[in-house]
This record gives sequence, C-alpha cells and structure tokens, in this order.
Amino acid sequence: MVQERAARVARRLSAILAADVAGYSRLMHNDEEATHAKLTALLTDAVAPAVAEHGGRIVKNTGDGFLAEFPSAVEAVRAAVQFQTRVTELTIDDPEAKRIAFRVGINIGDVIVEPNDIFGDGVNVAARLEGIAKAGGVCISSAAYDQVRGKVGVAFVDLGEQNLKNIALPVRAYASQLSDAPRDGPGFPFVQWTWHSRRRARLGLTMALLLLMAGGGVGYWYMRWNEPQLVNHRLSIVVLPFTNLSNEPEQEYFAEGVADDLSADLSRIEDSFVIAPSTARAYKNVDPKRVRRELGVRYILDGSLRRTESIVRINARLIDTRTGAQIWSEGVDGEWSKSLQLQDVITGGLARRLDLELTNHESRDAEVARPNNPDAVDLTMRGLAVLNRPYSREQVAQSGALFERALQIDPGYPKALVGLADALAIQVNYRWTDTPADKLRRAEQAVDQVLSQFPSDAMAHFVKGEIQRAKGRNLDAAVSEYMAAIGINPSLAPAHGALGAAKIRVGRSAEAFAPLQMAIQLSPRDPLLSTWYFYACHAHSHLAQYDEAIDWCSRSITVNPFWIAYADLAAANAWTGHELEALAAIGELRRLKPNYTVALWLQDGSAWSDNVVFLAEFQRIAEGLRKAGLPER
Repeated sequence: MVQERAARVARRLSAILAADVAGYSRLMHNDEEATHAKLTALLTDAVAPAVAEHGGRIVKNTGDGFLAEFPSAVEAVRAAVQFQTRVTELTIDDPEAKRIAFRVGINIGDVIVEPNDIFGDGVNVAARLEGIAKAGGVCISSAAYDQVRGKVGVAFVDLGEQNLKNIALPVRAYASQLSDAPRDGPGFPFVQWTWHSRRRARLGLTMALLLLMAGGGVGYWYMRWNEPQLVNHRLSIVVLPFTNLSNEPEQEYFAEGVADDLSADLSRIEDSFVIAPSTARAYKNVDPKRVRRELGVRYILDGSLRRTESIVRINARLIDTRTGAQIWSEGVDGEWSKSLQLQDVITGGLARRLDLELTNHESRDAEVARPNNPDAVDLTMRGLAVLNRPYSREQVAQSGALFERALQIDPGYPKALVGLADALAIQVNYRWTDTPADKLRRAEQAVDQVLSQFPSDAMAHFVKGEIQRAKGRNLDAAVSEYMAAIGINPSLAPAHGALGAAKIRVGRSAEAFAPLQMAIQLSPRDPLLSTWYFYACHAHSHLAQYDEAIDWCSRSITVNPFWIAYADLAAANAWTGHELEALAAIGELRRLKPNYTVALWLQDGSAWSDNVVFLAEFQRIAEGLRKAGLPER
C-alpha cells in the first residue's frame, strides 16, 4: 500500500504589517456607532488604497485593526506612511477625545500562508511591535529597519532591545511617530509640515509641488513663511553631536556614543519626539533658530567632552530654539577606565535630569501662556512639576487634583492617568490618606487602562509596582513590576530606588544596596534623593549595621528632614550606645509625628509587609526605639 504524502505547508518570506486603533475600547464606549462608521470610512478611504498601491494585501480585519502582508519591508513602510498621513488629514478636525489614530508594527518573517490568514513568529512580533508603537506612529523590527534604512524618507529612533510579551528573545525596535516625525524633502531636509485644517493641507501640498518644480532655492523662503509647527511640540528635541575638546580620536567615538544614547533615552519619555542621530549629526554648531526652522523642534541638547588623565568630564546644556537661550546645564565626571559603564550612567542620569527639567519648563510656560485656559497636557505638566518636588502631603494632593482636572478634559490621556495613579499610590505609601483601599482601587484602574494600550510604558510599570508595594502583600509582584520598568527604561532612576525599597520588604535587605546605588548614580540631585538615602539607612538597620544606618539617615535628613528617618536614626543610635543622639532623634520624630509610639511603628511594619524575615528585623528596630525612649503606647 502506497502511503500518502502529507500536504505541503505553504510558506514565504513576507513583510508583515499589524495595525490597530489606539484607545479603541474607550472610543467605542463613548460612541459605538460613530466610532464604527468612522473606522470603516478610514479603512476604505485611507488604508485600503495605500496597501493596494504598494503591492500589499489586507489579510484580515481584526475588529479594531487589520493585518496586511507585503512583498518587501520598504513597500510596507511606505504604505504605513501614506495611510497614517491620510488618516491624520481626515481626522484633524475631529475632537481629540473622538479622534481615531492607528498604531502600526512591521516585521519581516517566514510565514505560513492560508487564504484568509498568515501565521508564525514573524506575525506575532509584528503584532507585539504594534503594541509598543505610539498612536499615529510606526514601530519596526531591526530586520525591517535594515531593509528600509535610507530608502523611505522617515526618521526612526532606536528603542534598543525590547522584551515583547510571549516572544522568547528580545527584539531590537525602531520607532517613528509619523504625526510628529520629520520627512525628507528636496531642498529642505527633514522639515516637518503640520496642517491645522484640510484647507491648509491642500495649500501646503500645492506649495510643496511648486517647490519641487522650482528647486531647493525657494525652500528657504517657504520655510520662513510657514515655520514648522509640531502637533505635539512640547517635548520635541534634537541631541546634537557632543564636542570632543581633547582631540583624541577614541574620545570622538565616545562623544558620539553619548549623544546617540541620549537620543535613545530621551525617546523613552512619554510624548517626546527626538530627531534621529543620523540627521542630528548634520547640525553641529548651527544657529538654534535654523534648527527650529528646519527640524521643527522646541529644544536642542548639546555639550562637550574633555578627558584629563583618568577623568572624563561631560558638560551638557539645553537650549530653547524659540529664543536661543540656554535654560539648563549639567556637568558629570567619571573614570575613563570604566568608559562603558560611565556612558550608561552619564546618559541615564542626564536623561532623568532632562525629563525633570523639560517637565518643569513646560509647566512654567503653560502657566504663563495659558493661565486661564489650560489643556489636558498643560495640566498634566503642572501636576508632574508639582510631583517632581520633595514630597509633602499638601503637594501630592495638589498634583493629584491637577491630574484629575486633566482627565476631565481628556479621560484617556495616558500621562495624566499614570500621574494620578502615582499620586494616589504615594498618598497610601506615606500614610497620607484615611481611605487607602479606595485610592489604590482608583490608582490600579488608571494604570491598568494605560498598560492595556501601552504594555511597554516604563512609568506605568513603575507606578503599578508602587501600587503593589502600597498593598503590603504579594511584594514579589512589586519587584517584578520594577524590574519590568527597568528593563524597558534602564535610566528610570525612581524604579531602581523603589526596587531597593521592595527588596527590604521581601526580607532581602542585602540586595537593596545595588539598585539604590544605581538610582543615586543616575540622578544625584533627584527630588527623591532623601528617600533613597533613607532606604539605604533602613536596609542597614534591618541588617543590624547601625553605624552605616546612622550615616545614611543623617544624609537623608540633611537633604530633606522626613519623620521616618528620625525613627531609624534613633534606634541605630540607641543600639550603638549614643543615648543623647538617640533622645534628640526621638524629639524630632515626635515633633514631626506627634504622639508617635512603638505600637504605631509595629502597626506600620505589619501593614508594609507580611514577610517573616522583614517582620523579625523590624521588631529589632522597635526594640531600639524603646531603648531610645519612644513611648510604647
């Protein structure tokens, strides 16, 4: 009997494009029929023609998006650029709360082909890349990027290795938010065109065609007449090449690496738009207003590098392209022998400082420009600026109120949702609320709303960890969230600091020092610095290393006198026989926290963690407080 041969599985190498609508559930909840009708129209008028024009096919619709296949990555990206641009034109007059925007992921892979579907890891990667793309943007794999680089007229930002859900190995990803991304054009490279109405769009296209026919010489005058306007201009920036002041060739590479890494780190800031390094290198030592005119960015970051024997000094400055004024500067020193580690610490620290500075600067600008009519972004920036100060009960409540006002204007604004969740979690962690369960419930709803749409949002994972830590149970989940945040954005100093705190609460205090040291290295003048110093003190207290605990708690108090640091300081002094110092610390503790007792300390400990190792160590600190003279009840 002749055995029948198994049917051969059809496979081919394809470029896969996965797309969905950002915030689709929220849009459908607000208005099902209007959202469905608008989405259908956009698929018909914008998506289908672009896919067909570039030789692709729509494999299937997915309710809130679609899956398409192309013969090449170049054609897939060109199609994405075309339909994203067309979608922007068709929706630009829609209210922001009702505006439909696609996220797109593109990958190259060997796929299994069926008439109405395609399968394989290549498809799964494209779908996961779409999940980390910004609304209106495109995220592509390194396999696709290698094929399209220099061929599609779009600037991509290197996001580094990404750990994608259910994908075994990390995938290097590149992103461009096309609604904000500059595009190549003859005679005016990487100029951003943004139109505020369809009429202006038609006029702009007409002018662009005239410029194409007239040649590049007219481009300058057109740009002067129509200076670039970024849709989301607030955090747009270009990192120019850092100047090597040492004239040593090996440092030229280091200086270039610092600038490139800073571009990548800054691109992780939510709502930021960062010009690609390949374009930035063409703008060394140029007038800021020219940079604004040609790149359409709000800020320039540049700087210099100098090596003296074994020490490297990096100086960086931030310039407002509207005025040409320097608004921030920072100097960082490090050992040249540790240049690879130094580069990571320098760029991570500068990125954190820039995030804080940009937020504060934009908040001040919004208060001056729109004091009586702030939008959701203005209010969110103000909330973050308030939250970026050393914590107090009143200040955290004020920031939460600003985030709530922002969400009244735009209920789905991710940055406001994460900010609100953070403020609520802080109130619970610091015991500044009488309704902790309600606040944690609201915080979790807000941050889960963001993570459902943006699973690779580092700040959202960090805040999710803060919520888990505030619950005082299942603290391993908090550790996992902090690790996820650090994996996405290694420069996120608060996540390193919080990881150190969580390590104490899971009974592994000896493991707290490394993440705390990294947080302090990354951001040595951070608003959270006194908190990180206290956690270092607290870890030493748990390990009965009292001299070290005294040192770190004293540092914490010097930066910002907070009540809990005096508790550890009192106990550590009592255990080391420094009775007068212990008594003085108890006096400050009771001044800041009237009627505080050993019983309340133990009550706080049991709320912070149920780990048996933690609780046993916490009891020893309580005994130190008794020795220092803190009343039992």
